Amino acid sequence: MAGHSDDVNSVGPVRRALDLLYLGSGIAAGVFLVAIFAIMMVMSVGRQFALNIPAGDDFASWCMAAMAFLGLAHTFKRGEMIRVGLLLERLHGRTKQVAEIVALGIATAFVVYFTRHAVQMTYDSWRFNDVAQGVVALPLWIPQLGFSGGLVILSIALIDEMVNVIGGNRPSYDKGSPDETPDEFIERISQGGGG
Repeated sequence: MAGHSDDVNSVGPVRRALDLLYLGSGIAAGVFLVAIFAIMMVMSVGRQFALNIPAGDDFASWCMAAMAFLGLAHTFKRGEMIRVGLLLERLHGRTKQVAEIVALGIATAFVVYFTRHAVQMTYDSWRFNDVAQGVVALPLWIPQLGFSGGLVILSIALIDEMVNVIGGNRPSYDKGSPDETPDEFIERISQGGGG
């Protein structure tokens, strides 16, 4: 019995840390979205007063890339990412679990492949001291951190989800059966089920 409680206690902090990582990346994506809004508003209103942000377009595009990639893991884990589930929605039981594992395995392989190259590109930019070609000579590895960091967190989320499904659990992104009635949906939500 003691071994079982140790296993439960060791999983708790890891689960909390991973969930905080996904939430933190989602919050960071939101901060970059607000930064894009602020930059665009200052640039628009600033024209009326001859106020200019040097390389404002560059900063807005770097924020856009960071926002898009940092938001991926949170979006995936919350079930808000667009998935084509035409086949998976028709499967049930063990067959559905195996199909989910295969789909997650393929997605993980692709994302880890891209993550490896994104991290390599960011590292090379740092190593060779690449700088932006615009008005502000910002080291390129700084804005590339949002891109590569977002992919690293998405890779972790995919691996986390695959381990979850292999363990026999329902995927966290699965929002319920498409045949679910509105009353069943409301009942599931009221009992603490995912939305």
